[in-house]
Amino acid sequence: MNELRSVIDDALRRLSPKSNMAKALSYGRKRWDALTRYIDEGAAEIDNNIAERAIRPVAIGRKNWIFAGSKASGERAAAIYSVIETAKLNGIEPQAYIADVIENIPGDWPATRWGELMPWNWHLSERDVAQAA
Repeated sequence: MNELRSVIDDALRRLSPKSNMAKALSYGRKRWDALTRYIDEGAAEIDNNIAERAIRPVAIGRKNWIFAGSKASGERAAAIYSVIETAKLNGIEPQAYIADVIENIPGDWPATRWGELMPWNWHLSERDVAQAA
């Protein structure tokens, strides 16, 4: 790593400070401690791919959400996305969860019992377990 640092420093001395290459090298050089922290920290990753993959659906969705059509449609989409992500966080396949809740909950379900429908309280019915087997 020290050799790489020397090469970067040497290149920065030779390049025009306004060149794109010098700007890129300068960016990395200014953040050298953060860029090389993974060497001293065994738990640190060399890249941030895990974080990038985690936020990818949000970044893609942001581009798609502008086409929701109206404020009310956007709010409905946000609610559905919240349900889907909450199901995932609770180790539940979102499509199975939503289908089961829609199919098995009567239309007059009282608002005081909505907590029972949340993904962290949901379990497949015995019938669904039998069908899955």
